[in-house]
Amino acid sequence: MDFLKDFPKRMKSVGRYAVLINNSLQKTTWKQYGIEGMEDQINMIFTVLLFLMEYSLREEDCTLDQIAEFIGAVDGKYYRRGYSREEQRELADFIVHVILSNSGSAMYFRGYHYEEKKYEDIHISYIANKIIYQDGVRRTSYFLTDEGYSLMLSTMELENNLKLTVHEMLFKLHLEKADYSRAVHDIKNVFEQLRIQNQKIQEAMRRIRQSALSYSVEEYRQMIEETIQTIERTRQEFKVHKEVVAAREKEFEEQEIHISTLSDKDKESLESLRTIEGYLNQSLDEHQRILNEHFDLKTLYDMELENYSNMTMVQRFYFRSEIYDRILADVSLLGVAHEMIGTLFFKAPEKRYHPEKAFEYQRRLRREAKEDESVELDFDGEAYEEEQEQRARERLKKYEESLELILILMAERGRITLSELRNEVFAAQGQTLIPSLEIFREIIIELLTAETMDLEALAQEQREYLLESSGSFQLNEMLLLIRQKPELLHIKIIHAARTARGEPVYFEHVWSEDGEYKTIRCSDVELWCE
Repeated sequence: MDFLKDFPKRMKSVGRYAVLINNSLQKTTWKQYGIEGMEDQINMIFTVLLFLMEYSLREEDCTLDQIAEFIGAVDGKYYRRGYSREEQRELADFIVHVILSNSGSAMYFRGYHYEEKKYEDIHISYIANKIIYQDGVRRTSYFLTDEGYSLMLSTMELENNLKLTVHEMLFKLHLEKADYSRAVHDIKNVFEQLRIQNQKIQEAMRRIRQSALSYSVEEYRQMIEETIQTIERTRQEFKVHKEVVAAREKEFEEQEIHISTLSDKDKESLESLRTIEGYLNQSLDEHQRILNEHFDLKTLYDMELENYSNMTMVQRFYFRSEIYDRILADVSLLGVAHEMIGTLFFKAPEKRYHPEKAFEYQRRLRREAKEDESVELDFDGEAYEEEQEQRARERLKKYEESLELILILMAERGRITLSELRNEVFAAQGQTLIPSLEIFREIIIELLTAETMDLEALAQEQREYLLESSGSFQLNEMLLLIRQKPELLHIKIIHAARTARGEPVYFEHVWSEDGEYKTIRCSDVELWCE
């Protein structure tokens, strides 16, 4: 039964295909684009994956629009299905988000572990994404993960650990036979293998940063061994290859006085040698990057594991049962309670005295509690966190109501200024318009900073890249939420700018979160929509 050892590892290779095919066959959306059979589906999926792999190897950004344009080019040249631009984008969105990303849900394949005598879930992931900015516009760029590279490389006839060695052997053989055109292809493959190894290290570092415990010791050992083998095998050989290529170039240049007198074949050979020399230089640079990131990976993994080990040494206890209840049961413990509670403070708080505070008018911030009112102390951590979350929700609601009031008035009139809000709205709806000085100030500053907000573009971006709610005020998120109101649906673009007139706007008797009433003095701001 020894041949069943490492069976989950084999199942992981099988699972890459099984999950992908299962995801594809369950979808009927293919028929909308004239793709009926399994063969058509798989060919289209791997065509897109190859396109993603090409951009990932070059470390170039690859957006959904570029994928859609590529699908259109392939269809126009080969399949002739006649997709419109909208259909190209919809098909690209379907392949990337539904088939390859499983609509944002994690993908698993169950492989049986014969040594453990149970099934285990094997995580499968083909692509990942990141936020980029092109011409000042926020976009989503897609690239292959380690699993995606493994899937694509496994479609070739060689195992991953043999590819670099075989490509180097072929390059050396073609170089000795002066078959320079093939040698260019071979050295390009060698460079791509080094680039893939570099990106695999980066992917490993990304996983370790997310959770060091999700990256097993076995995976780390394999990565280190593979990287060391690459480093030891390639650098010296590349230097020798570079010397050979330089010598061949010199031979060509010494044959004739002027390079223009060379034959077409010799010119092609010389150009190929220069291309080979360029790839060798890039390969040596990539080798150095792999060496540097090899040490970075070791340092990062050691540091993250050390942090986890330190966290496990921290002992947690329930404050109410371990401290509060015991003191209630035995009041004499109050004499030594400071020894426990004092350790919670790393240093004594600084004592400062502000002389101006002594001459300020004293205001009562809170009403006195009734004499018969009883107070029960509770040190429940969960209750405290729930209370904090409730306060955050209430604060966000104030942001929403203030911004909604401003936008509704703007939508009714086409444009609105702060001075108009002061003269016409503040007296009747001041609490809604300015729930606090800090909230109103942040809303106006965010609007002025953004200047122009394209709500259609923001909505499209939200559909393409899903993010968890931040829990704090975010202008883009709040605008999209408020825009769902019927009276605001027609708004597509919002503009904000300071008005030309220089007279300031005053809002008197505005509540501040530090417990005082203040007067706001600000420049006049104008908002208008399209």
